Amino acid sequence: MLDGLGMLLGGITHFLTPLSLFNIAWATLLGIVIGALPGLTATMGVALLVTLTYKMAPDQAILCLMCIYSGAIYGGSRTAILLAIPGTPASAATTLDGHPLALQGRAGLAMGLATTSSALGTVIGIFALALIAPLLAEAALKFGSYEFFWLALFGVVISGQLTAMDDPLKGYIAGILGLMVAMVGMETLHAHQRFTFGIPALGGGVDLIPAMVGAFGFAEILGVIKRTAQARIVSSSEDRVVPKLSEILKYWKTTMRSGVIGTFVGIVPGVGEDVGAWASYAAAKRVSKEAHLFGKGSQEGLIAAETGNSAVVPGAMIPTLTLALPGSAAAAVLIAAMFIHGIRPGPLLMTESPDVLYQIVAILLFSTLAILVFGLTLTKPLLTVLSVPRERLMAVVYVLCVVGSFAITQRMFDIYVMVAFGIVGFILREMKYPMAPLVLGIILGDLLDLNLRRGLMLTNGDPTPFFTRPISAVICLIIVLTILMSIPAISMRVRALFDTRRAGIDR
Repeated sequence: MLDGLGMLLGGITHFLTPLSLFNIAWATLLGIVIGALPGLTATMGVALLVTLTYKMAPDQAILCLMCIYSGAIYGGSRTAILLAIPGTPASAATTLDGHPLALQGRAGLAMGLATTSSALGTVIGIFALALIAPLLAEAALKFGSYEFFWLALFGVVISGQLTAMDDPLKGYIAGILGLMVAMVGMETLHAHQRFTFGIPALGGGVDLIPAMVGAFGFAEILGVIKRTAQARIVSSSEDRVVPKLSEILKYWKTTMRSGVIGTFVGIVPGVGEDVGAWASYAAAKRVSKEAHLFGKGSQEGLIAAETGNSAVVPGAMIPTLTLALPGSAAAAVLIAAMFIHGIRPGPLLMTESPDVLYQIVAILLFSTLAILVFGLTLTKPLLTVLSVPRERLMAVVYVLCVVGSFAITQRMFDIYVMVAFGIVGFILREMKYPMAPLVLGIILGDLLDLNLRRGLMLTNGDPTPFFTRPISAVICLIIVLTILMSIPAISMRVRALFDTRRAGIDR
């Protein structure tokens, strides 16, 4: 405990330098701007800027990317409140009560509550990160090839289901497509090339950064070309921005509940901030004494949504750092950035580089302070960014997509990969397929493939340990139950059974 506190203080003092504070300021502000602009997601912002940090010191590079990530998740609330257009998917739930508050002439108060709620949600997640991550890393040391195989598969399955609630099959298909992409290239055990179709450039596999830039950046450009309509700001805010302490404390139970829900949603691999916001909003509405106000300008609903999505950010770093399983799509890019800068997330992180965890905690604390300062003081100046037509903005995004894809390895092939994934991503989006499982499949494909074949080699081809080892059996059972519950007929029958039992208990 004392060692952890000492390393946390060391992480805080490590970033108390003029260069670090400058990087915190501009990166958080840039993240807020990215989040505020509809169509520019946190994942896209982090993916595009990974290459700009290539020559930075590792700690400063991760500092900038983390600040952009947390700033963008918060920044999406600006357009959600003023225009009813979520700047990022994470802010979709914020529109339900944020925009009605703005229409009532309380846009400033809504943005102030969103700011304080985001800060409190992040702080709750930070405590969980500092407490849970060391314990999870210690437990992960007991994992073998069999457990990591099921863990990788669980990440793809649960991401597929939770990001495509209406049709989980589409989420599973997207995840399988990602796993298939990860199989391309030279496999690691026997150095045998697979699925390269005689193309030498595919021998090294498909790089994650060009694929993600294409799926999230270039696909959005194509989407903007299709949707030419431009939303305009319809009103400004002249009311107070800083909320009263009583307005914050009034819903402290909602804040705590939403922070815990968001944190645990973040721990689930590949799910993301939008699920954290919706889950927190639904839980708050279910137990609220003011449920009839939700969707009509409820301050409690706004607080729940913003606390939930912000708590996912530190929550997502728990599996990212300890298991190398990204808790969100943006965390997947951060894993790639960490490897680029010589940081190896995973079970050995607490043994090889324990200070990295507490530096991440310190970064999140600093970025939260920056969000509070910028959110409460620069609300109205930041609104001018929203007047930039998206058609002009996408020209800049296109340049960043091309430069970002080319910069790491200086190969034209990576630009072709980016364009290909952009076209495929656009088509999948139009067909309502989620992108997060696709990206997670690419990330976890190597882990799944390597541990499957390594486990089979250890047993001379006998798959029994995959099902008989305790942890493997539990994860396998969870995966089977998850898939079964996504089948409508089974899900409806289980719900009917629970409703019948509940009715019997009530009698």
